[in-house]
Amino acid sequence: MNSRPTPALPPEPTGAPASTDAPAYVPNAKYVLLLGAMCALPAVSTDIYLPSLPDVARDLGATATGAQLTMTGMLLGGAVGQLVIGPASDRLGRRLPVLIGIALHVVTSLLCALAPGIVPLIALRVLQGFFNASASVVAMALIRDRFVGSDASRLLSRLMLVIGVAPLFAPTIGGLIAGFAGWRGVFVALAVFGAGLWVVVWRRMPETLPAERRRDGGLRAAIAGYATLLRDRHFVALAVLPGFGAAVLMSYVVGSPFVLREGYGLSANQFALIFAVNGAGLVLGAQVNASLVRRYAPIRIIRIVLPLSVTLTLALLALALTGFGGLPALLVVMWMLLALVNFTPPNASALALGRHGAIAGTAAAFIGATQAGVSGTVSPLVGVLGGDVVAMAAVMAGSATIGFIVLALATPAYRAGGWTT
Repeated sequence: MNSRPTPALPPEPTGAPASTDAPAYVPNAKYVLLLGAMCALPAVSTDIYLPSLPDVARDLGATATGAQLTMTGMLLGGAVGQLVIGPASDRLGRRLPVLIGIALHVVTSLLCALAPGIVPLIALRVLQGFFNASASVVAMALIRDRFVGSDASRLLSRLMLVIGVAPLFAPTIGGLIAGFAGWRGVFVALAVFGAGLWVVVWRRMPETLPAERRRDGGLRAAIAGYATLLRDRHFVALAVLPGFGAAVLMSYVVGSPFVLREGYGLSANQFALIFAVNGAGLVLGAQVNASLVRRYAPIRIIRIVLPLSVTLTLALLALALTGFGGLPALLVVMWMLLALVNFTPPNASALALGRHGAIAGTAAAFIGATQAGVSGTVSPLVGVLGGDVVAMAAVMAGSATIGFIVLALATPAYRAGGWTT
């Protein structure tokens, strides 16, 4: 148990204190695993497919940029999907939207396996992202239904232990599947994973939004909810921070197969090993953050981590430009940077969600859509700028720097007394 009082959060614009709609609840391991598997569905859909990108480009006669668009298309589809599914979960409850979304993820995965060209594949990946967004946005709303502040941040960080299994093992598994059944077999595996998750959610996921707390109305209510969020400048600033953190990560994700395999001549197995080691850094960072929020307010952690991230991205860019230290130096700095990536999203998301508990689904959708939209818009710049190590490092540095500027100018993190809440 954490005897330290939870750091105070700014009052919610709805006027309802967080404690009235976040009853005390201690999550067990099965609950954490369930939420982690839901949050991991988009990550698995991304990472298991990574080793196949060069093969997709060759098989479908596409450029590297075209193959990368099958990744970013899923992110953009996820951004739109969360904006739709979040308000739907506030109106219909949490179970129905996620069950429908995962079922349609299974269908689109099978259609991806049959795609005849790069353009249909990109379009289907957009739909796949739209539908599997239901799992992640509902998982976020489930957390806000029961937790706030540091408790929510700690649970989000613990979830990264489950989500982190995707970058650790998914590329290796995807490479093995692709070696046996081709890249189309990878999408069949995604359909099987989605079907299994659907069964688990159907049997095990509780309904955390009772009928009396659901919001009435359709499109008008959704628009009103988003209008409320947009009027809260502090919420918007906190909500976009995970997006720039995800842009750093996704720039690495979409660029690394070409940078490491084609630029540095690594084999598929060597790439998978490096990706797994970096994935371990992501998981380790998330767990360190989960321990730190027991002692420090989330905003205090963010205000230290973001400047460190900017420094490391600039160091990475310098190494890419000069070639100093070769691949080993590049990998060391990259590991350190990726170990910090998972500090900002859980803390910023928990603080943002704590301001709008009455429309948790809509708020979670806004955060998730911003995260997917920013990263999905920024990460293709790696291919546009040349797809080499300099392009990847430059986009990562730009994303981290903009995130730091948002924190400094649009939140009280660096103002006198502003970081004490």
